[in-house]
Amino acid sequence: MFTTTGSRGLYKAPLSKGLLLVLSGLTVMLTLLPRYQELFIYNLHAITQQHQVWRMVCGRLICLDLKDTFCSSLLIYNFRIFERRFGTRKFASFLLGTWFLSALMDVLLAQAFHFLFDYEVEELPAGLLSPVFSLFVPFYLTIPRMPVTQILGHIPITSKSLVYIVGLQLLTSSPFMWLIALSGLISGGLYHCNVFKLQRLLFMPAWLSRIGRYMLEPLFSGPQPSGETPLGMGATLDIQRQQRMELLDQQLLLAQYNEARRHARHQPQAGLLDWARLFPSLRHRGQNRPPPPPQPPLLDNSPVAEEQVARLVEMGFSRIDALEALRASNNDINMATNFLLQH
Repeated sequence: MFTTTGSRGLYKAPLSKGLLLVLSGLTVMLTLLPRYQELFIYNLHAITQQHQVWRMVCGRLICLDLKDTFCSSLLIYNFRIFERRFGTRKFASFLLGTWFLSALMDVLLAQAFHFLFDYEVEELPAGLLSPVFSLFVPFYLTIPRMPVTQILGHIPITSKSLVYIVGLQLLTSSPFMWLIALSGLISGGLYHCNVFKLQRLLFMPAWLSRIGRYMLEPLFSGPQPSGETPLGMGATLDIQRQQRMELLDQQLLLAQYNEARRHARHQPQAGLLDWARLFPSLRHRGQNRPPPPPQPPLLDNSPVAEEQVARLVEMGFSRIDALEALRASNNDINMATNFLLQH
């Protein structure tokens, strides 16, 4: 159900690919070499009392739990849409800004928890978790919610539901993960809303972005998908068109399934007489009505429903293609959509 980002893999998302490969690889290495895991423990007590500031960096980059690594990798893979839409530098600036803000928020929230409940939080889950949770803020505010289906006829399932489920799974993976999530959400909201001009204070420098472009991007840039030219419609329009096409495929399959069920329900059972055909209803007796003539297909200049044309245009097709498809399919929106997707 990760349909909000299209199906083009990690194309135009080198930073997301680098984070997935490097951080996941380091987690596996630390799992195989457990004697080095102590260096990457996110120990707030050591940071605040013993002034081991280096633990703030090491403890907030690499996950020590494989389950946390898996869930955060799924979320980073899904959130790669922001790197495609806004560019690698702006995406890196968001992660960098929320990383610094969430580091401050972790300490403040831990001190507030100690003041309210008289319980000192010594360790927090390690890894790049707070910036991942902060990405839920632009995901909730900017990504449209498209309905996919319903459970029990009342619970809606959208194209964003599985992302929230993975985030909930990550939230419940450890006792103090809620503090990391709250810190990330607050940091993401502050940076996204540009409170106190944070986007001008915390950003990726241009010189560092150029170094990454020339040295790291060739290593982590994804292959260009087949059939796509560099001079395309632009990242945003292409992503939105891909979203509509994938959602439409699911809706067409669901509509075909429902139609097949209705057809099977109304079809007479085998081995029984068709009594409705042998004994028509009383109001039709004595009437010698010829069968209605078949309706001729619509001509090229036949009118089509403007509402159906508007629906196809909203899905990303041109108005001319929508008119031709509706005329060819006798104003059948499902057939017209299927025709446009296949041609």
